[in-house]
Amino acid sequence: MGFFFFVNPEKIICLTEEYVELLYLLGEQKRIVGISSFVKRPPEAIKEKPIVTSFIKANIKKINELQPDIILGFSDIQAEIAKELVLNHHNVFISNQRSIEEIFRVMYWVSIIVGKEKEFLQLEEKWKNKINYYNNITKNNNKKYKILFIEWDDPIIGGICWVEELLEILNVELCFPELKNKKQAKDRILSIEEINQVNPDVIINSWCGKKTDFDWLKKTFSNTNAIKNNCIYEIDPAIILQPGPALFEEGIDVLYRIIYSEE
Repeated sequence: MGFFFFVNPEKIICLTEEYVELLYLLGEQKRIVGISSFVKRPPEAIKEKPIVTSFIKANIKKINELQPDIILGFSDIQAEIAKELVLNHHNVFISNQRSIEEIFRVMYWVSIIVGKEKEFLQLEEKWKNKINYYNNITKNNNKKYKILFIEWDDPIIGGICWVEELLEILNVELCFPELKNKKQAKDRILSIEEINQVNPDVIINSWCGKKTDFDWLKKTFSNTNAIKNNCIYEIDPAIILQPGPALFEEGIDVLYRIIYSEE
């Protein structure tokens, strides 16, 4: 595979958060020379590392000055950034992981790039043990909660694959299971009528870049079980909307506590 050409880079720029957290967990933060303004994990990263990008716009001049050996990014949304960086003669690795299996695979690739495969496999084992633990303790539940996860409000977007898979691990019923295989957000748009008709028991929100509007939710979905029973929640996007370590370090724990807090 071509990316092995980049093994042992001394200077890495991370266009998204998940790579920053992974490199810190692997003890390779010294290699990071530039990060995204959205980085929250670990908290020291935003204090220690230069900001060179947001999610959709990069400071190409600053990146050129830093002369990175490789630039790591995520998703087709960063395609234009990647194109501009390649035209500026940079080595760019853009991943498009959506499922949990893909997330583990991409993290493994990055661990190979920095020569920390053994350390990553130890992390992976810990995370998979946690996944198995939660799956086992929830599999015999008497009630299958019907869960709706909303990642954006206007338009309403749900069904992002890795969150839906975490919910399935927790043995709940997905409101719109067909959405998890749709990679683009535009294909996962939901109507108010659809949501009211499916009648979720729990609504979990993580709106990237802004706070959940609970008043709007209560008004819009007033006839659902979720609103009637006051089962509407918010999760920090930093632990649930990035396809990397945060999902397994903290995201699945928070989902479990939300769903089973009343039992």
